[in-house]
Amino acid sequence: QVQLVESGGGLVQAGGSLRLSCAASGGTFSSYVMGWFRQAPGKEREFVAAIAWSSGNPFYEGSKKGRFTISKDNAKDTIYLQMNSLKPEDTAVYYCAAGPASRVVGPFYFMSNKYNYWGQGAQVTVSS
Repeated sequence: QVQLVESGGGLVQAGGSLRLSCAASGGTFSSYVMGWFRQAPGKEREFVAAIAWSSGNPFYEGSKKGRFTISKDNAKDTIYLQMNSLKPEDTAVYYCAAGPASRVVGPFYFMSNKYNYWGQGAQVTVSS
């Protein structure tokens, strides 16, 4: 059974950095796309970034590109989200997700309903 476990969340001041990790287990992820989404209180879940496990190609929500970097470690079956220059509006619960590339490929990587598996979420709070 596929499990995704996020870690690395916490409280940081504006302008600071955090790195989230998502450890994946229970499956073979070479044919998957791994994504990060976030949900702030009272708002809908939104796409942050994704990475194709086989190619390593990253995808970003436009405003996150340049501040956020998604990466993977094949040996550890782990993906990361490096977040720099954090702003109070980045405060949210961040979720790791996995979906087969056949569903997530092309223009669908930003759609949460294309991902089959989700982690429990990691709280990120940015203080002003």
